[in-house]
Amino acid sequence: MGMAAGAQTAPKRPQLVVGIMVEGLNDDYLSLLGDYFTEGGFRRLMRDGATLSHLDYGPGVDAAAATAIVFTGAAPSVNGIPSAKIYDDKAKKGVSVMLDPATMGNFTDETYSPSAILVSTLGDEVRLDAAGTGWVYSVAPEPTQAIVMAGHAGNSAIWINNTKGTWATTTHYKDVPRAISARNYSRPLAAVLDTMVWTPLLAPTLYPDVPDYKKQYPFRHSFPRKDIDRYERFNASAKANTEVTAVAREYLSTMQFGERGPVDMLNLAYTLAPYPYTRDADNRMETLDSYLRLDRELASLFATIDKKVGAGNALIFLAGFPAQNTGPRDDEKWGVPSGEFSPRKAMSLLNMYLMALHGNGDWVSGYFNRNFYLNSRLIKEHNLDAAAVRAEAAEFLTRMSGVSSVHTIDDIIAARAGDNAQALKRNTSVSHSGDVIVNITPGWVIVDDDNTPDGVAPAVARDAYIPSAAFIMGPGVKPQIIDTPVDARTIAPTISRLLRIRSPNSASLPALRL
Repeated sequence: MGMAAGAQTAPKRPQLVVGIMVEGLNDDYLSLLGDYFTEGGFRRLMRDGATLSHLDYGPGVDAAAATAIVFTGAAPSVNGIPSAKIYDDKAKKGVSVMLDPATMGNFTDETYSPSAILVSTLGDEVRLDAAGTGWVYSVAPEPTQAIVMAGHAGNSAIWINNTKGTWATTTHYKDVPRAISARNYSRPLAAVLDTMVWTPLLAPTLYPDVPDYKKQYPFRHSFPRKDIDRYERFNASAKANTEVTAVAREYLSTMQFGERGPVDMLNLAYTLAPYPYTRDADNRMETLDSYLRLDRELASLFATIDKKVGAGNALIFLAGFPAQNTGPRDDEKWGVPSGEFSPRKAMSLLNMYLMALHGNGDWVSGYFNRNFYLNSRLIKEHNLDAAAVRAEAAEFLTRMSGVSSVHTIDDIIAARAGDNAQALKRNTSVSHSGDVIVNITPGWVIVDDDNTPDGVAPAVARDAYIPSAAFIMGPGVKPQIIDTPVDARTIAPTISRLLRIRSPNSASLPALRL
């Protein structure tokens, strides 16, 4: 029988898919810098792919949570990854959500695995599609993103170890690519880092919307051997993006990605987040420079992909997500309202209040990342109703200076917390959440917070909305712009549909029709 009238032949199935996560990608900066970009980077994505100008993750996501949403098609309440760090009640501090003492580190003392991811990922489904013959590799400066992108079944996930500067992995993954071993032994980052300098790519006068004084005294960032935080500084800089691209291109050049029959996957993580190690609160020139440099990194990456599988034959998706708040607050001379919120002081006062109500004891067991954890054992010993004690704690914290709102975990589960209660419920992992969660007044800073990296000023609380963009480019995707909000959970089923593989098992939203 002949083909039915009007029927269309499905595009050739891509044999290589490249997933890219970009922290801090802001659609406004893409518009501002449009004339500065090369033809092969961001312009190519906007010209040849589908542009999603408003990718919605819901509230309170960091790099780990955003990456997990994109790669599982599910929110943290389902996928189990609410943030890069979670509170460990025994250690009384934040630990990596990927911490797994049952594994061993490779080129690192860190012991991580993907066991915290409760569902399947895009990487898992690529592996399962061809009974494990498809490859899934990931490269990121930071371990949680690398592990989420590789999934449970991936071949390899590598990241930069923050104490040694080596490319590291975990024994959960069985493959340490030859290119990584060679880099670590023959040209390790530790050997060259103190010679690296990050200065503006262009003449300082060419950067748009930057104050004149910044142009007269442009930034210069180095990573000297004597600086104990130099790997953290490097990972937060545009130089880390260059290192990720170099590894990715080496993978593509030395391995048979996209040439063997099954679908192969290479996943990368970049940062455009405001650089937190600047001398003052204004890091606009560093941010603009990071965009320009990443544009050129993408152009070189895409050219390598074209050479590998032919122009237009790979499926490429790039998803931006909001950056975490960084940088010091504005100088007091400008009169912008501000203050300091001390979790330690708040814990002490809350404990005294609960002791006045219920008797002596350590009623507050810990604090981490705006979450207060109550002593469940003590509450049980006193035959108290836990929800009632949480409500008492919330009512007390609401009256503290610098606190704009307080929610109990009961409020969040019942979807009666905040302006977008359903989204907050989706993005809360009950097993990791505190009993009471506070929001800090915009302009205030959280001091003596163990979650703040060394050498970084306490972050200023901000509620300003920042739009994130995403791009999908490859066979079967028509160039178009989607201006309406798109739920970030739709990326995984959309990529699965284009690859003609199963969606991750918790991806409950329909695929976009591109």
